[in-house]
Amino acid sequence: MNYSFDEITDRTGTHSLKWDVKTGELPMWVADMDFTAAPPIRKALHNRLENGIFGYSVIPDEWAMSYVNWWKRRHNFVMDPDWLIFTTGVVPAISTAVRKLTCPAENVLVQTPCYNIFFNSIRNNGRNILENPLVFKEGRYGMDWSLLERQLSDPQTSLMILCNPQNPSGQIWDRETLIRLGDLCTRYHVTVLSDEIHCDIMEPGYSYTPFASASETCKKISVTCISPTKAFNIAGLQTAAVMVPDELLRHKMWRGLNTDEVAEPNAFAMDATIAAFNESEDWLKEMCAYVSENKKLVTGFLAENFPEIKVSKGEATYLLWLDCSAIRKEKDLCEFIRGDSGLYLSEGGQYGSFCDNFIRWNVACPRSVVLDGIARFEKSVNAYRRL
Repeated sequence: MNYSFDEITDRTGTHSLKWDVKTGELPMWVADMDFTAAPPIRKALHNRLENGIFGYSVIPDEWAMSYVNWWKRRHNFVMDPDWLIFTTGVVPAISTAVRKLTCPAENVLVQTPCYNIFFNSIRNNGRNILENPLVFKEGRYGMDWSLLERQLSDPQTSLMILCNPQNPSGQIWDRETLIRLGDLCTRYHVTVLSDEIHCDIMEPGYSYTPFASASETCKKISVTCISPTKAFNIAGLQTAAVMVPDELLRHKMWRGLNTDEVAEPNAFAMDATIAAFNESEDWLKEMCAYVSENKKLVTGFLAENFPEIKVSKGEATYLLWLDCSAIRKEKDLCEFIRGDSGLYLSEGGQYGSFCDNFIRWNVACPRSVVLDGIARFEKSVNAYRRL
């Protein structure tokens, strides 16, 4: 390896959301890596810092082309640079889409389990959450097509938020599934907002299909949220894009993002994005391989020591989604683990109404930290069983 992912960086005292915990606790919850950013990104930011003036920024052509070239090279999808609109983040873009593409009291469909902030973006903007539970069978999720069609056919359903790849399970949706989904949404006049922020974090040998690339139908009805922030661990720099091939939808999103004042970059957003996509691919490949070994370490430990805990079979993200229904008691498992050993994991219930028996575990950290987490998990689960 050309890069070291074993090095532990002390993040205390950096106003880190993830590490704002009690002394002795080990946070492995929020989707935030404990790896320093790729050297080209740090160099680009250093050069920008050395200039010493941090005024208003413009969006150069190089920004859009870095996305275009990356998606063509990595994902075999050709974008027109004019399809791209800058935004400060995927979550602001989702909230804008809810406000601009739907009316108050309409339904926004989400497939659960899903990223919990989707619920906030819908509820906080006066729309109804329409929960479409995915079917969990033999460690994988599938779509309940009959229920999905009934919900999409409701005239009050105007927007669907798709997670591709799926968070928290890490599952990759295949092209056939996306085509079928696009056809259904077209039939019932439902726009698809596809959150694809995790698309570059893949197990070696796997790839994902952008929703807009699945078919001309999918391309026409979709708004796609993309960003380098998850893959390159630069979420705090607040840089993302919405990709909208359809001219009318693009105009609506452009108007919405500008009205919401989330379409202007900070002083570091452009340099970080360009350096990530143009110069940091080798770092990403090594990071994905390292995280893959971390995932194997945890899944192997669970298979040997807690075979009743089932791990979702996902090939994307650095997250593990654990089905703990076989051991869960009345007392909340995540809360117990945190109180017992200090291991801070994400409680599954926040990802959907039917997910109380699940836990989300972030393993994007040095291997020694993963081993520490495993030891804490083993201690706490054994104690939990004795309740």
